[in-house]
Amino acid sequence: MELTERAQHLLKVLIERYIEEGQPVGSRTLARDAGLNLSPATVRNVVADLEEMGLVTSPHTSAGRVPTVKGYRLFIDSLLTVKPLEQALTQKLWQDFEALEDPHELLETASRLLSRITHMAGVVTLPRRQQIALRQIEFLPLSQGRVLVILVTDDQEIHNRIIRPTQPFTPSQLQQAANYLNAHLKGKRLTELRSTLLRELQQAGEQLSAEIRSVLEMAEKALETEEAEGDFVLSGQTNLMDFAELADRTRLRTLFEAFEEKRNLLHLLDQCIEAEGVQIFIGEESGYEPLEQCSLVTRSYVVDGRTLGVLGVIGPTRMHYENVIPLVDVTAKLLSAALNQKLKSPS
Repeated sequence: MELTERAQHLLKVLIERYIEEGQPVGSRTLARDAGLNLSPATVRNVVADLEEMGLVTSPHTSAGRVPTVKGYRLFIDSLLTVKPLEQALTQKLWQDFEALEDPHELLETASRLLSRITHMAGVVTLPRRQQIALRQIEFLPLSQGRVLVILVTDDQEIHNRIIRPTQPFTPSQLQQAANYLNAHLKGKRLTELRSTLLRELQQAGEQLSAEIRSVLEMAEKALETEEAEGDFVLSGQTNLMDFAELADRTRLRTLFEAFEEKRNLLHLLDQCIEAEGVQIFIGEESGYEPLEQCSLVTRSYVVDGRTLGVLGVIGPTRMHYENVIPLVDVTAKLLSAALNQKLKSPS
């Protein structure tokens, strides 16, 4: 069944009214709000068609209609007019980011700001180990033949590891090895370092002395790490208790347990990492039962051209998408700019 222009308009008005008030919308109310000079009977016929198409449904407690996930999807993809973010709000967001130096604090602030502005839950994933790149490596000799390996990554984190080489090395040998690694491996992701180093060792052949080759083999062992567990920063989850459709005790418990358990929500957020632009999961589209009454609006943030994570808003499906979408979009861009500024390598 083709959706006429009149039906599209009525669907748009119905969804906007439901988002605003959270109550099923009756034909008489819809006829009054639509501005099309239609009788309630005519509107009822159009709404019946919308229901037949699976775009709206009637709760058993009311004669009014509410949008379905399919209805919301059509609304967002075809009928929604996204409002640009106010310039004053954009400037305020940038000022909040610019005042901070610590990258982790920037991520926490982004989560808090999204929550505070939307009165819903704000979420920001932390960069996973495989997304983090090497900035510098150093070896320091310790007592009893031990060596301290210092990894400085592009997120300004310092990782230390003490190893015991099978043979002693002089400070000059360790420095020479560090120079070689910094020249060949800088900018590589941590999860790529070992394979890249092994490839470098094979390609270098006889060009490297036996001593330096031993140091590099020692470094290869030092880089042997397991992939770090992912994590995210979540703010304002208690805001979700203010929405009637989420306030059921069982539903809230399930939702908050999902936030606590993290793994499945992280898997969902990871699906957004390589996606272009703003991503929206409406209700059951997420494939994750605790979010069946929620929508998730996300966008990735980028440092040095590399996607490190995503940020977004979790709220009821009847959220004001026209406001949330540009907020998530702009916040991701500002966070990316702030992180690039803070993490920029010194010249």
